[in-house]
Amino acid sequence: MGVINVKKFGLAVGLTLVFLRLGCAIVILTTNREQAILFFNTILHGIDVTMILRTQMSAMEMFYGFVQIFVLGWLAGASIASIYNFHFIKFDNKARPMKMGM
Repeated sequence: MGVINVKKFGLAVGLTLVFLRLGCAIVILTTNREQAILFFNTILHGIDVTMILRTQMSAMEMFYGFVQIFVLGWLAGASIASIYNFHFIKFDNKARPMKMGM
């Protein structure tokens, strides 16, 4: 294993979260409120989303949501890659495999 490219990993996490948000938007747009509630309750292990589920959202809110989730995902991915790389360079790169003697 080597180091992780921080920018590429951040991009991968950011885009993954955007795709998940897009999936949520598609569910909201293609189902009625009751079906959407059932769907999200199932995904969230029975947490009741009835009171927090919004089915009306402007295009601008949707756009800002995609931008925000991408930025948060990129930052999370870049942080994970940076922490991994720091640990790899600091510790694992110098580690030697254990020799099992008989």
